[in-house]
Amino acid sequence: MMPRNYAQQYRQTQLEGAVMEADPHRLVALLLAGACERIRLAEACLERGDQARKGKAIGEACAIVGHLDGSLDHEAGGEIAANLSSLYDYIVRRLTEANLQNDAAGLREALTLLAEVDAAWNAIGPAKPQAAVADATA
Repeated sequence: MMPRNYAQQYRQTQLEGAVMEADPHRLVALLLAGACERIRLAEACLERGDQARKGKAIGEACAIVGHLDGSLDHEAGGEIAANLSSLYDYIVRRLTEANLQNDAAGLREALTLLAEVDAAWNAIGPAKPQAAVADATA
């Protein structure tokens, strides 16, 4: 096996372990980070002229954003969930346009928007179980 294959297998194992141990908040954080990583990869591939890999990275980013959109709880999330869904839809459209037109500005815009969502998501932190909150305030 080539050294690159070992490294890729190691990264995959690490990711699988992180996902298996993650709470719902952490899972969303992993998805947001993964989408941002794919967009950065697409930018690098666009600069190198690697059209096939660029398209694959954008497709993966779109799939991740689609999963994020599908995980929204519109009943509990109300207006916030609706706004996020609209934003995710816009990001997917910009990524698709960027892919078709080799538009680095579109990739940067999508990355900036997702990075803002990622920063906000990480700022709120995971919800603490009610029992732990009650113990901490007692």
